[in-house]
Amino acid sequence: MAPTSETLTAERILEATEEVLRRHGPAKATVVDVARALGVSHGSVYRHFRTKAALREAVTKRWLDRTSEALAGIAAEDRDAEGRLRDWVRTLSGAKRRKAGDDPELFATYRVLAKENGAVVSRHVTDLIDQLTRIVQAGLDAGTFTARDARATARALFHATCRFHKPVHAGEWDQPGIEDDLEDVLDLVIRGLRG
Repeated sequence: MAPTSETLTAERILEATEEVLRRHGPAKATVVDVARALGVSHGSVYRHFRTKAALREAVTKRWLDRTSEALAGIAAEDRDAEGRLRDWVRTLSGAKRRKAGDDPELFATYRVLAKENGAVVSRHVTDLIDQLTRIVQAGLDAGTFTARDARATARALFHATCRFHKPVHAGEWDQPGIEDDLEDVLDLVIRGLRG
């Protein structure tokens, strides 16, 4: 094994792990494969991630955080809540569709790892609903939306649009008219929020 001249960081390990998972799949990828890809011993990887499960959990979190970070920017914008809500849902849907279409092997791996790491996925969903809650609350504060409870409304919005972002529906995302269907749902939701 050739020594590496770069400092071994958690981020480098996660990048290598993602590539190893893409190449070998979740059933066959090992920590030894990751170490080999980095040119280090598997013990070096274990110094950053104590177990294979911890490494796989970190990769899952990293994938989910990419989407969450992009959406957080939309949720934090200082503009009308309706536009932010539309853009937030479109961005979430588009990100998931791109992941499924552009890199199907990695998306299949993500689905396996997401099932293994339910707590990570649950925290991700909570974060997304928190972002939607901020958007809905902004609409309530501006008098644009009417609702009794911003958080309950955000949760309902998230679930009402799940066909367009939940991986279990990935097989539907390349159907003709899917974007029109999303716009129809958004129109319905916005009309309901306006009261």
